[in-house]
Amino acid sequence: MRDNFPKAERILILGGTAEAAAIARRLAHDKPDAIIVTSLAGRLHEKPDLPGTIHIGGFGGLRGLMDFLRLGQITRVIDATHPFAATISAHAGLACAELEIPLEQVDRPMWKKHPGDRWRWAASMEMAARMAAGARRVFLTIGSRELAPFARHGGPFYLVRMIEAPQHRLGFRNHALVLGRGPLVFEEEVELMERFEIDLLVSKASGGSATEAKIAAARMLRIPVVLVKRPGGSASV
Repeated sequence: MRDNFPKAERILILGGTAEAAAIARRLAHDKPDAIIVTSLAGRLHEKPDLPGTIHIGGFGGLRGLMDFLRLGQITRVIDATHPFAATISAHAGLACAELEIPLEQVDRPMWKKHPGDRWRWAASMEMAARMAAGARRVFLTIGSRELAPFARHGGPFYLVRMIEAPQHRLGFRNHALVLGRGPLVFEEEVELMERFEIDLLVSKASGGSATEAKIAAARMLRIPVVLVKRPGGSASV
């Protein structure tokens, strides 16, 4: 006798963002019979409170992702990764096209430019580092993997924000380290920039509400901001 019941939808969410977590919770509510898998890259000190199954770590490149999709019998992929996670997004596009799996890409809106914003655009981290070299006290909010160009240029004092303490020397001659992750609080961002007398903020043009407070704080304090363009993107505002 054939089983005529439809197979459960098996959804892979490429996550690590607030948007991905919200999608996972919404799907769990709207599709209680669906099997939801959220993929999180990198190390985690605490397991996030998310519905369904959590896959921690990478897939082993494009071939590894394709194997994961096949073995997991994934029927739908949602790419809700960080706007700068270009490699995994590219792999998702190729893998889903090859396996004919529907792919939905979540485009995080860029911050809106307001009167008083003093934005300057950089095409790369190297360009941003050159632009920052003439400042006196720079606040870097770009993640731990993008610091090398700034360390090479030296010069300014750098306030470096990271999610967790580094396992190695950062290479700056003059810097301070602050730990934290979004969502950020406007009043705390203002206090931090005033306390360290910041005169330039450097950020990825990642958009989203979780880290917009730093942009608003820079606006209020009339601090210029260097924004690094998204991979393959333009300086749209």
